[in-house]
Amino acid sequence: MTTRLALALLLAPALAHADPDPDVSATAEVAAPRPEGVVAPVKKRFYLRVGAVLVKPLSSSDPIALSDIDGPASLAIQNGPIAGSGATVGSAVTPGLVIGYRLPYFHRRLSIETVLGAPFTVKFQSTGTLANQSLAPTVLGIPTGVMALGPELGEIKAAPPVATVVYSLIDHGVVQPYVGAGIAVLFSYGAKVTNPILTAISQPEMSVPPAPGLVLQAGTDVKVYKEWYLRLDVKYVAFMEARAEVHNIVVATPDIPLFGDVEVGTAKLDVMVNPLIVQAGIGTDF
Repeated sequence: MTTRLALALLLAPALAHADPDPDVSATAEVAAPRPEGVVAPVKKRFYLRVGAVLVKPLSSSDPIALSDIDGPASLAIQNGPIAGSGATVGSAVTPGLVIGYRLPYFHRRLSIETVLGAPFTVKFQSTGTLANQSLAPTVLGIPTGVMALGPELGEIKAAPPVATVVYSLIDHGVVQPYVGAGIAVLFSYGAKVTNPILTAISQPEMSVPPAPGLVLQAGTDVKVYKEWYLRLDVKYVAFMEARAEVHNIVVATPDIPLFGDVEVGTAKLDVMVNPLIVQAGIGTDF
């Protein structure tokens, strides 16, 4: 017993200075926090913004062209473009909804979002000689009595969904700017001619096929309370061309009773819409 006690007393200082269990030491080292500065909180995956959307077309057009002209109408007008004519597209305001999903990359700075707006009315207006001069002022030197059309042409109901890929330049803080790019398509329905001269005898048929475009985007979210944000967003849609056609146009020639009602043919309008889309709204992350 005495021998064991003496041996324990001799080994006590050595054991007191021995290294701890290497496995325990490694575990403690891994578990210890490493100072790396302030890390921004991870954003939630989905976000929603709702507000008002202004659609402001920066439109231009080729001259309006006529085709399928035959019979008495060929004595006054010819197939081809109407010199000095043109068309524009009016602005509209509609409610809009943004739904976004943050991808699990780049600290969720990269996201995909879509803008859904309530259908709105787009008005086509004539410009130049089409609005200010008669299409057929005379036939064989005899006045026809056909008046100038004026500015009103027609209208459509439009629903232009937009999808973009968005990158947040700053992923935390009160002000969070971003940029993006994507595609948009102008879908339309309910197209109709509204000009009183063109609809006086019968209702012409108007059609506008879908018109795609490329989107450039910039904007900012401003945090107002916890996960609630105010948003100001601006998009420009390039290369969006609306190709409208009007068929079965019939006009009256009041000063030439012998001709009566004359079928004009088909009119084609190629309008570069290229809208500027501005949205202001509020929403949350979830």
